[in-house]
Amino acid sequence: MFDPGSMDLSSLLAQAQQLQEQLERAQAELGSQTVTGTSGGGLITATVTGTGELVGLVIAPEAIDPSDPETLADLVVAAVRDANHQAVALAQATMPPMPEMGL
Repeated sequence: MFDPGSMDLSSLLAQAQQLQEQLERAQAELGSQTVTGTSGGGLITATVTGTGELVGLVIAPEAIDPSDPETLADLVVAAVRDANHQAVALAQATMPPMPEMGL
């Protein structure tokens, strides 16, 4: 049975504040880092921050076919998706582990 009297509330609050500070530092770090994703064998390169914000897109001239805009759109989507997957991996590696609170 859970006994609330057995918890050290001040210790729990200190742990929560420390975790909050770690999360804020990790988010700031992620916002300043970038990752890239590509598609079409490197014809399209998308750059996103560690928080997933698209900050750059490079399209090679040979990827542009005026008679086939759908393929270009698909390549852009694929490059952005690849970059976002890289950002998620970076975030997982950067974020602090969640501690056991003993509840």
